[in-house]
Amino acid sequence: MDFQAYEYAGLIIGGIVVILIIRMIIGWWASKKVKSNVDYVLAGRRLPLWMAAPSIMATWFAAETLMGASSEAYSYGFQGVVFDPFGATLCLVIAGIFVVRLARRAQYVTIMDFFQHRYGTAMSVIGTVTQIITYFGWTAAQIVAGGAILQALLGWPISWGMILVTTIVTLYTLMGGLWADTALDFMQMFLTSIGLLIITAGIVITVGGFDTMFSMAGAQYTTNTFAIWPTAVDGYYGYFGMHGWFYYIAAWLSLGLGAIPAQDYLQRTCAAKNESIAVKATFVAGALYLAFGVLSPLIGVTAYGALGPDLEGAQTEFVLILMAMKYLPPILVAVFVAALASALMSTSDSSLLAGATMFTENIVKVFKPDLSDKATLRITRISLIVSGIFSLVIALYASTIYKLAVLANTSILVGLAASYLIGMYWKKANHWGALASFFSGVVSWLVLTLVWMYTYILPVVYEGEMMDDVVWDSIYIASTPAFFISVVFLIVVSLLTQKSDPPKALTDINGKPFDTKNIFAWSKTPKGVDE
Repeated sequence: MDFQAYEYAGLIIGGIVVILIIRMIIGWWASKKVKSNVDYVLAGRRLPLWMAAPSIMATWFAAETLMGASSEAYSYGFQGVVFDPFGATLCLVIAGIFVVRLARRAQYVTIMDFFQHRYGTAMSVIGTVTQIITYFGWTAAQIVAGGAILQALLGWPISWGMILVTTIVTLYTLMGGLWADTALDFMQMFLTSIGLLIITAGIVITVGGFDTMFSMAGAQYTTNTFAIWPTAVDGYYGYFGMHGWFYYIAAWLSLGLGAIPAQDYLQRTCAAKNESIAVKATFVAGALYLAFGVLSPLIGVTAYGALGPDLEGAQTEFVLILMAMKYLPPILVAVFVAALASALMSTSDSSLLAGATMFTENIVKVFKPDLSDKATLRITRISLIVSGIFSLVIALYASTIYKLAVLANTSILVGLAASYLIGMYWKKANHWGALASFFSGVVSWLVLTLVWMYTYILPVVYEGEMMDDVVWDSIYIASTPAFFISVVFLIVVSLLTQKSDPPKALTDINGKPFDTKNIFAWSKTPKGVDE
């Protein structure tokens, strides 16, 4: 997609430049507030509600929710966006109810602090390596999107745009850590959310009302545009019976459960000022996520009638920008695209910092537990640079924004979700059970992916079509049974090894028992606890 011929392309470029300058200035400002590693990775645990909620929302509200979701909706209607925003909203609701108070009360710095104290070092290191690898893919998805925007506007090779985006994100995060990220998240969430509202309003006003707008809606590969469930005519993504239902369940679970044991989300809730604010921020973020996240696919299905049904491949990932250019004044287009570029960076900085934090806290400190705070901060920053480089390398070979982002959470779903969510409440879960859950989930996922690919999807459904589609569909369908296999292995192996591997109690970051009463969202925080 080439936007260089757009009359006001220079205005858009100017807006992006302004955003980049602001980001660097805020990174420098935030660096002055960083006095310790806790300041750097958790903003000193001092975030108020108005900063914590937008920051949690910004964890995923970027390439896949904006460009990716509008593209998938254009092709598959609302079925195509069950992953995100609906699955992401489910994640925030479940986590807000069952997880946030426990994680915040335990004073975790990383998600792997839970695995370390609840299970042991082997599970913590394995989980850390797994999440770091997935964060490379997650960050790469944002880099691909940012590079594509710069390529379309400037005519650069996409690799140049990726290198610039990676450099800017790495530099300001390197300086200010989570302080810089959260300050920028607030600005980014305001601009992108208002931008989506303005585009929607522009469409409604131009076409003459909501009825006309909805009459324009359609999708390339489904007949029931607004269905978010399998239908008799279309199944789910064209799959019927067991395969369709496995795909549909995976769509809800990939982010709905797979994102709960993810470092970037935990890092933001644990950065809140206190436990009550962490809970409130999660629910506010969920409400905002659903309210504004649904606008992107709505614009995507409307684009089917507004732009025509024949967009293909990479063109569909620019549906949101094309609709902005069609229905908004040039100055608002410039502001929105600049905000969109900012949104991509905010999710990139989250995942870069998350991976770097886990490497330092859960791998380096395993071998050097007496590391000073100054040395810890230095290693975290070095790790962040390395994460940026690896993510850029992946981005240079990647091409699919939405699928690459969702895949990152699917891998966490099959390997870590069961032992995290069940282990918080079931006292009999032990180290052997957690390890069995991880390996059974990951191995069965890989095996079932190949089984479905070669025994059903490739010969029956595609018959010569692109192998890329075969692989992605197989990956998602296989993740559903793989998750349930991981649950079964956690329970069975834990029960069989109670004597040889006595379960560890749930403890805080210092390995000490903590108050586990009143742990649900509606509970009142006990006196003296984190207030």
